[in-house]
Amino acid sequence: MFETFFPDEYVASTYVIPFEKLYEEGYRGLIFDIDNTLVPHGAPADGRAKKLFARLAELGFECCLLSNNQEPRVKMFNEEIQVHYIYDAHKPSTKNYEKAMEIMGTDKGTTIFIGDQLFTDVWGAKRTGIRNILVKPIHPKEEIQIVFKRKLEKIVLYFYKKQRNK
Repeated sequence: MFETFFPDEYVASTYVIPFEKLYEEGYRGLIFDIDNTLVPHGAPADGRAKKLFARLAELGFECCLLSNNQEPRVKMFNEEIQVHYIYDAHKPSTKNYEKAMEIMGTDKGTTIFIGDQLFTDVWGAKRTGIRNILVKPIHPKEEIQIVFKRKLEKIVLYFYKKQRNK
């Protein structure tokens, strides 16, 4: 039952993902959530995010931000990193995951999604058929609807970890 929501991978942070290895494996497109995946909720791109996107461009990755936030938030974050973006994405709907791949010129086999929420980010990526990496949220301060979802996520992640340890 819970397997529907299990991430393909679960790591401590976006900033520990071995992007060089992923490139070697043939991945060319990276779709990112923003809040609590790259920076704390509502924050602009910080030095770490800027450095990451410069490194990804140097490696040859196409990147796209996929956010349920409205355009002013996404545009403000993107000012410093200058990648493709889609705002008001309605995740977990698959439509904009597919649009992101179209924009980047990638497909399901060459794209990875990175995000911090199971029921929007990961589930949308899984429904689209693309590899996904769940990261631990950067900061505990979140909107109330996300706080409720986090409680449910803990249950799913309990079973995910239990299955991984078999």
